[in-house]
Amino acid sequence: MNLKKVSLRKFSELVMSYKRLFSLFLLVFALLCTAMPVFAEEPAKTGAATEAPAGEKKGFDATKVIFGHIADSHEWHVLSIEHEGAPATEWAMPLPMIVYQPGKGLSVFLSSKFEDWHPGTAPSSMVSGSYQGLHLERGMKEKLVADDGSAVYDLSITKNVFSMIIGVIILLFIMTKAAGKYKKNGVMTAPSGFQNALEAIISFIRDEVAKPNLGHKYMGYMPLLLSIFFFIWINNLLGLLPSGANFTGNIAVTACLALLAFIVMMAKSNKHYWSHLLNPPGVPGWVKPLLVLIEIMSMFIKPIALMIRLFANMLAGHIVILSVISMIFIFGALSKIAGWGFMPVSIAFSVFMFMLELLVAAIQAFIFTNLTAVFIGQATEEAHGHDDAHDHHGTEDKAIA
Repeated sequence: MNLKKVSLRKFSELVMSYKRLFSLFLLVFALLCTAMPVFAEEPAKTGAATEAPAGEKKGFDATKVIFGHIADSHEWHVLSIEHEGAPATEWAMPLPMIVYQPGKGLSVFLSSKFEDWHPGTAPSSMVSGSYQGLHLERGMKEKLVADDGSAVYDLSITKNVFSMIIGVIILLFIMTKAAGKYKKNGVMTAPSGFQNALEAIISFIRDEVAKPNLGHKYMGYMPLLLSIFFFIWINNLLGLLPSGANFTGNIAVTACLALLAFIVMMAKSNKHYWSHLLNPPGVPGWVKPLLVLIEIMSMFIKPIALMIRLFANMLAGHIVILSVISMIFIFGALSKIAGWGFMPVSIAFSVFMFMLELLVAAIQAFIFTNLTAVFIGQATEEAHGHDDAHDHHGTEDKAIA
């Protein structure tokens, strides 16, 4: 009987190892497929002479590719294939354009109406043809501009907004499925399948984030903390998919999340919090004005730190992965041998960075949720001794650091 158990355990371990190897193979194969088009055809010498100045070889524009991926857009770009001596074939999903112009009213149409793209005045920029007196300018970011320079209010469903909608749908699906199982089987029944993994994460947020920072009031903030954690985590993972949107790497998104945390912190703040903020106890009178100014500044620095931390980490991860993959194209534009030679190095490092980003996606969601709980806990802290307050502020400094 023991031999059977040992054999089954070894067999299961062998199966799991094969699954890991197969998953790694699929990831390497996917990265390899993204690098293949640059070597598909020889560069056209005559085409290069017509498109670039004489004696200058047209190379791979890494800046355009990288910022084209991380920037928001009015269409969801999927794939581009370059053809020798012919325009590139592109697959992109048009998104709804919702535009309001004073004096002209509201207009709704698809972004596919903007065609005939041509180079703009700025390096690596593109400008679309005009439609209804409007055109798109695509550079470091994409913006809608009126041909006559009049005011335009762009309310469109952009790539980031559409990605957010997908993330919300996934979040609602996961939570409603888990809630349905609890409703059907009861809370006393042992969870199974995906519900088991979800319960482990919820318990972790409750025991390691909510209870230590919010005390006996933690249950009132669990819906907020869980929504923030899962919303950020799911969108971080969606951004790592091929052709995914850099949603959490957009500073406007992280600013809204930080603003939400700041509003809750201010709305739930109590008298004790404001008395310590505006009249610090145990401090000489001549020091209080300076200390009050610093405390007020720190009140606004907290959401700014939340905003920049998530934005910078997710944006940097995308840029590093795309930069390493772009090295294949850069070397491949110089020489086929150099491109193929650098490909294994680039793919190996890309796989490492991708695995690291999977970890960072969860860590950044946890850090944002934990700091939100810390800041709300400070604002709702009950009156106690001076030493405890000092220890609590020390905890805050460690968390921000």
